[in-house]
Amino acid sequence: MALQQMDNVAIVVDDLDAAAAFFTELGMEMEGRAQIEGLFADRTVGLDGVRSEIAMMRTPDGHGKLELTTYRAPAASAPEPENPPPNALGLHRVMFAVDDIDDTVTRLRGHGAELLGEVAEYENVFRLCYLRGPAGIIVALAEEIG
Repeated sequence: MALQQMDNVAIVVDDLDAAAAFFTELGMEMEGRAQIEGLFADRTVGLDGVRSEIAMMRTPDGHGKLELTTYRAPAASAPEPENPPPNALGLHRVMFAVDDIDDTVTRLRGHGAELLGEVAEYENVFRLCYLRGPAGIIVALAEEIG
């Protein structure tokens, strides 16, 4: 049996509307929203009494998806430290290819994004940067220039 595809990456956020607005500003499209609860949810995630809401976002090409999740119960726990550095173990960064990195950074700053460093150039091929986005995750941007 072979892997078919990666379906999505989930990000737990405290403000679903703000996170959806951030990723919409980035250029993702809302695929749908849903309330998730019940025995199947409890069994799937290994928690009791799950009540959550999700917003499924997709990239314009339809291949990449983010599942933004807000837990109503049980309450989400905060990571330690609150904003882990780029070299922290575990999943905490997603990267997107963009047409205009400067414009994208400017627009995302309007949604609370902050550059971790600066926009840097790699060998006349890419311009890259890391931003702190919703729920403290790192959103990396890459603009091909070469």
